[in-house]
Amino acid sequence: MRLKKVKGAKETIENSSYIILKPEEYRGKYQELFKNQNPIHLEIGMGKGDFIIGMALKYPNINFIGIEMFDSVIVRAVQKLEEKNIPNLKLIRFDATDIEKIFNKEIDTIYLNFSDPWPKNRHEHRRLTSERFLKRYDNVFKNTKHIIQKTDSRSLFEFSLMSFNNYNYKIKNLSLNLHQDNYDNVQTEYEQRKSAQGLPIYMVEVTK
Repeated sequence: MRLKKVKGAKETIENSSYIILKPEEYRGKYQELFKNQNPIHLEIGMGKGDFIIGMALKYPNINFIGIEMFDSVIVRAVQKLEEKNIPNLKLIRFDATDIEKIFNKEIDTIYLNFSDPWPKNRHEHRRLTSERFLKRYDNVFKNTKHIIQKTDSRSLFEFSLMSFNNYNYKIKNLSLNLHQDNYDNVQTEYEQRKSAQGLPIYMVEVTK
């Protein structure tokens, strides 16, 4: 999908107090940045921010970091935060392929919400639940490895279940239709649209 450029996006992002401009400098030091010892939860591919903002407001005793690689997308989250004061939330404009460069054994939970399914077999290594990425996450997690994934792609969901199993993750929770199940859920913008269309949302929570 082609992304529309947003006028002034770069300047808006760089001037936001929520944005970490040089995340490499905080590698291993994010608790110092938040000025507390609370758990740190990370959303990879945060989109326009509804999920990560909602989670930070709902759980003030957890620190949240959202990563998004596109200026034209993350700027929408920054705009939503202009009149808010959420001290347990930070955003990073970054490509998750290099995630080990900005985190080191300090993340408690990773959220993968509606990631690109990369449907072609030759692109499966780009999927955020591929073994290639699971290995990267090993160096990011603090102790227990904990991943929560939501997707509307049945093929990506099935691929992820196999990938998690092959990498020795254990399923803690699973839903084939999240919005029909009694599950504590903060929705993304994309999720709201797909749910309104009557499409099932798949969810899996795994630990290792």
